[in-house]
Amino acid sequence: MNEQRDKTLNPVLAGLVALVAVSITVGLVLGGVALAGSRIVGLGGDSTNAADSTVKESAVIPKPSRTAVEGPQVTLGTESTDVDATTSEETEPTDVETEKPDRAISLQVGQTAVGNFERIDLSGVYPGGEGAILQVQRFEGGQWVDFNATLSVSNETFNTYVQSAQVGVNKFRVVDSGSGKTSNPVTVRVG
Repeated sequence: MNEQRDKTLNPVLAGLVALVAVSITVGLVLGGVALAGSRIVGLGGDSTNAADSTVKESAVIPKPSRTAVEGPQVTLGTESTDVDATTSEETEPTDVETEKPDRAISLQVGQTAVGNFERIDLSGVYPGGEGAILQVQRFEGGQWVDFNATLSVSNETFNTYVQSAQVGVNKFRVVDSGSGKTSNPVTVRVG
């Protein structure tokens, strides 16, 4: 009975030993392939095995330096760091007159006459007013009164529409809520 039991254990034990041996062999082969591949690509710790390692590379980070009040507050130096550079030419800033754009708000109206409570298209340009919030105003009783419409400036332009039930001549303008700058007035006949 012991003989028969040994015969049945032997193939199972032999199969387990063979499975472990094959697993170890496959693991070693795959590990070797991964190691060789990483060395070829240059991921290994030793950079002398890389294909183009004849020149030692380094990063040169310039120190920040102060600049004129008109420009950025801190800039990076752009001087050459070559050892072979023998002279350094410095150029003096020239007084260049820069034209400041006209920062007036320009308003246009799409219609000169509309019916009662019909759409009145307002559009315009506000150079340098990117992101500004504009309040639409209407001239009533000898003074400018906030109308129920606000809009924002995007790409230095703006557009909106209003509707008015006030019959007769209506004057509109827009005001920059932040700076108080006003546009030219536009006139529309309602009714």
